[in-house]
Amino acid sequence: MLFKTIRSTLTAFNSLAIAVLCAAVLSLSIFVHEELYSEAVTHNLDGLSNNMAHDLFAILGTPEIDRIAISTTLLRLEEYENVELAAVFDKDFSQLDIYAGRALRVSGKIGTKVSLEQLRDIQFGTSTKNGKLFSFKFIGEKAFPSGYLLIINDLENPLSRSKLSLLLKVLPLTFVVICIGIVLSLWLNNKMLSPFQKLAHLAHQIKETNDYSIKINVYGKQEVIDLSNEISSMMDTIHSEEVKNKQHTKLLMEQRRDMERLANFDSLTGLPNRQFFMETLRKSLNDADRNNQDMVLMFFDLDGFKDVNDTHGHDVGDKLLIESSKRAKRFLRHGDLIARLGGDEFLILLHSNPSDLVVIDIAQRIIKEISKPFVINSWEIQISVSVGIARATDAKYNLSDFVSNADVAMYESKVKGKNTHTIFIPTMMEDNKRRLFIAKSITASLKNNEFEVYYQPKVNAQEEIVGFEALLRWNNEELGFISPYEFISIAEQSGKINQMTEWLLKAVMFDYAKILEHYGANTMISINLSAYDLKSTRTLELITELYHHYLINPKCIEFEVTESTYLENFDMANQFFGNIRGLGSSIALDDFGTGYSSLSYLTKITLNTLKIDKQFVDNLGISKRSTLITKTVIKMAKQLDLNICAEGVETRQQMAFLVENGCDQLQGYLFGKPTDLATLLASPHQKVNTNILPFIL
Repeated sequence: MLFKTIRSTLTAFNSLAIAVLCAAVLSLSIFVHEELYSEAVTHNLDGLSNNMAHDLFAILGTPEIDRIAISTTLLRLEEYENVELAAVFDKDFSQLDIYAGRALRVSGKIGTKVSLEQLRDIQFGTSTKNGKLFSFKFIGEKAFPSGYLLIINDLENPLSRSKLSLLLKVLPLTFVVICIGIVLSLWLNNKMLSPFQKLAHLAHQIKETNDYSIKINVYGKQEVIDLSNEISSMMDTIHSEEVKNKQHTKLLMEQRRDMERLANFDSLTGLPNRQFFMETLRKSLNDADRNNQDMVLMFFDLDGFKDVNDTHGHDVGDKLLIESSKRAKRFLRHGDLIARLGGDEFLILLHSNPSDLVVIDIAQRIIKEISKPFVINSWEIQISVSVGIARATDAKYNLSDFVSNADVAMYESKVKGKNTHTIFIPTMMEDNKRRLFIAKSITASLKNNEFEVYYQPKVNAQEEIVGFEALLRWNNEELGFISPYEFISIAEQSGKINQMTEWLLKAVMFDYAKILEHYGANTMISINLSAYDLKSTRTLELITELYHHYLINPKCIEFEVTESTYLENFDMANQFFGNIRGLGSSIALDDFGTGYSSLSYLTKITLNTLKIDKQFVDNLGISKRSTLITKTVIKMAKQLDLNICAEGVETRQQMAFLVENGCDQLQGYLFGKPTDLATLLASPHQKVNTNILPFIL
């Protein structure tokens, strides 16, 4: 009886011990699984948010924030099922966009805004709170952020599902082990105590080492052997899951390293990117300021790079960027740093207070090397480079001023005619402020009708007005009169020339009926177009719409384009003006002879009018070469059946010579300066009297 009691007690004790052992192993596996899962998810979200913050920096860094691009970037989170919410804020913590993730949409708790009070409770970086994983990142540099990115990930529910999945795999096996243990407990005896002691020791060893690959080798009766085999099977399952989690963690770590590399280096050229360069520049400026040393920053971009992309495609453009960066690197000293700022813009940091002689030598070598022809995909491509140079001492070691000074100097190089270098001086900043003010004021001034159309007459050989050239004038409230030579180039560089052309077209078409009523139905009105207008599909559409709206006779409208604009965009210009001729309007080539020495291209384009540039007219009777060239151009144009219009006629002698040699139309101050419409319509329509005198060579 006592033996049965002892046996029952031992059986119950052994059964309880088996159950406790299985539960301990299961709990430990769940705990390890939970930690590995949380760590993997945290690393993954951190890498994802860093990558997105980098992409958003390129969007928030532009003058006009593209909200569609922000939404497109946030939609990349659609493939992550555990993302609840993502939001983008500007540098003032104003919300720009919000994205409700799949996890949040399933719960039905979709919000449209994250309040400032909620943001204050969230730490920058990656943190966990109330079962949620938060990643709050700076967009751009930490000291001068362009904005902020917040991503909220559901941690509790995915973790619960993962643990449930593990339990579903392990519990059946655990249940089998416990059942076998209870059955074997009926046969327990003193010999069975030793195997269970070994099992207990094994469980302790696993708990101490977290090594689930340890093999179980317990010998005894068949029941004990079966139990040890089942536990070994369970341990193999746990070990397999642990190996998978470690592999997944390793993959996430590799992805994190790749993301860090992408975050600091340009994927195309392999050079340091803007973020890495700016951080390095910040530290270098601090060191130079403490040590009272100077540094030099070069800012350069490729002249005509956009035309290469438009003509040969982005693949050729990308290879051109790679080869250009390689050429520039050849002339840097040890310790100097070159980076790609974005697009075709590059920055070079020269350490150790280099002399002006060294700086200029490096700049000239880079200009000379990059100006040599590139052979890419069987195309020979030749470009130039404009370089701006600034010193840290001039910027008082301020990062933004340092970069801005180099940028301003680079712009001055472009104004000079490109393919050159310019060293920053403080007076350039005032010019730059004026350019920025003009660029910012264009759109508002167009809306406020600060612009006005002036018309300069054209006369024929009989001194009769046969047409007008429409010229844009701008009288700004703050700056006063702004020269067209200044604001047109700024409008082109700031991307606002199309707005200006659209305003001009509408104004001229509106004035059309009044001009023709006063000067006759055959009066020709000429309108100037830029290269950017030729590239815009909207230009042709607008011209067609205005013709129909104002009942314009297309034969009374002539479009002028400069010689360089036409030939630098040859194929595009031919297509555009082919459509213009299809509408019935004519084409004039302006500034003829100033940009190209070859005349063979005239046989490849279809024109109506050839305009002789003012510089040739000014030298008539003064320079035999200019006089001869003018005669030759007129004769050649006549043989090509083109109308000839001479610009800048200011003396009677010039007019006499031009008329005598067969010039069809004349334009200049001799016949009238550009004037507004009211003055134009107030003057009587009469022949212009110039009292022509004979022209003697």
